[in-house]
Amino acid sequence: NVVVRGDVNFIRIGARTNIQDGSVVHVTHKCHPTWIGDDVTIGHNVTLHGCQIGNRSLVGMGAVVMDGCQIGDDVMIAAGALVVPGTVVPSGTLFAGSPAKQKRLLSDSEILSLKQSADNYLGYMKQYLDAE
Repeated sequence: NVVVRGDVNFIRIGARTNIQDGSVVHVTHKCHPTWIGDDVTIGHNVTLHGCQIGNRSLVGMGAVVMDGCQIGDDVMIAAGALVVPGTVVPSGTLFAGSPAKQKRLLSDSEILSLKQSADNYLGYMKQYLDAE
């Protein structure tokens, strides 16, 4: 199960985005909605709280992205990372650690794999619907 709790602000989840088991998507009262872009993969047990996630990004299992964070397009947030409040993550980068820091730029093949990850989950959806 996933909790999407837009009780005190709004949440926008983009097209072809997948949010995996145990994740929580929440907002900050009056100041930070949560925006999730298109073709995003949110791993298992992720917490997103009042933040923005860019298109084609991946947030690894168990990561936490806090209030006011702005994650660019084509970003990998490593499993278990803690992205502290107000962090700005540039497009095309890998962030990891606690607190999360930029480790390096992503290669072209890694950036391509981000879109492929989202496409993979669309394939699972199609298989499920075709089996009905």
